[in-house]
Amino acid sequence: MTEAARLKRLRMRSWRRGTKEMDLILGPWADVHLERLAPEALDAYEALLEENDQDLYRWASGAAPAPAPHAALVAEIARAARARHRKDGT
Repeated sequence: MTEAARLKRLRMRSWRRGTKEMDLILGPWADVHLERLAPEALDAYEALLEENDQDLYRWASGAAPAPAPHAALVAEIARAARARHRKDGT
């Protein structure tokens, strides 16, 4: 799979999660960050996308701690979502 195809697939998986909440958290983050990620960071993001939305939402919202392998990435995504929320005033 080419890098362009991988990025397109990851972006689509970010925006079409199954829950609107996770679409709105992961989609904008993917749009901004995916193309800048190193291959190993893309691997970590792809592994994160394998988790179910209910767990992802609890981790991103701070309702439950993210597992160690995902903790740093989830924290980065959650910070970006909070910043976007404050900027939008919603």
